[in-house]
Amino acid sequence: MNSAKFSIESFKVPIGKTISLKGYDPSFTDGYKDKEEAQQQLHDDIEKLSKMQYKLYAENKQALLIIFQAMDAAGKDGAIKHIFSGVNPQGCEVHNFKSPSVDELDHDYFWRHYKVLPSYGNIGIFNRSHYENVLVTKVHPEILLNGKILGIDSLKDINKSFWENRYKQINSFEKTISQNGTTILKFFLHLSKDEQKRRFMERIENSEKNWKFSISDIKEREYWDQYQEAYGEAISATSKEWAPWYIIPADHKWFSRVVIGSIIVQTLKKMNIKMPTISEKEKFLLESAKEKLLNEK
Repeated sequence: MNSAKFSIESFKVPIGKTISLKGYDPSFTDGYKDKEEAQQQLHDDIEKLSKMQYKLYAENKQALLIIFQAMDAAGKDGAIKHIFSGVNPQGCEVHNFKSPSVDELDHDYFWRHYKVLPSYGNIGIFNRSHYENVLVTKVHPEILLNGKILGIDSLKDINKSFWENRYKQINSFEKTISQNGTTILKFFLHLSKDEQKRRFMERIENSEKNWKFSISDIKEREYWDQYQEAYGEAISATSKEWAPWYIIPADHKWFSRVVIGSIIVQTLKKMNIKMPTISEKEKFLLESAKEKLLNEK
């Protein structure tokens, strides 16, 4: 039974509903007062995640894909580091997607993501994902002109129909991999503009965090409203039963981590993972091997 104070369904984006991020509070902490109160819940979920990952790896018939999207400084890296601290690296891979390479631009935008999908028995984590193709490219459509998109020769070709078609492509892509054994979770870490400013200032003023800061972060901050709108539209169009979106309040890192951890654990439980069983012949061979080991001189 889930011992969290919150219902994970309250963070799930309703299927078929158009949402606005203005309706979600980034500082929400539900029934928790502070980090210490939530710490035990996160610790328990990390232990459960470790055990469930072992079963998933042993079963080797299903996979879990977890997608993280957020504005800069929302805490994606920290969430991944803390929540998956007890996971065996052999069965878990994290992929960070930056600007596509020349080779990647010679393929459709799903190519670089499809080839690193988690294999059966594994957990795959996308730190940013194919959604960048309806987020950063929507805010900066001129980027699309660098690719080789049939029928896109100028900015006037990138219209409402173009974006609607991309949402349909994403839904089709995710539905296909879901139907073939990969469960999908999508997290948007919802950060307020004020909290992002505070974290940027901390990166600038703390010499040990200077390496985290990039001047491009400040430039992108100027497009805050456009990004909020792009996220709202993309999430609304692509939150489906086979690939739901969860909007996670991210102003308090400790709360976002405990919510994400709880959702992952509950999802793994619903996957009905079963440890493999062996046949009577295999049992006989095991007993024979045991007897041989016991009789060694």
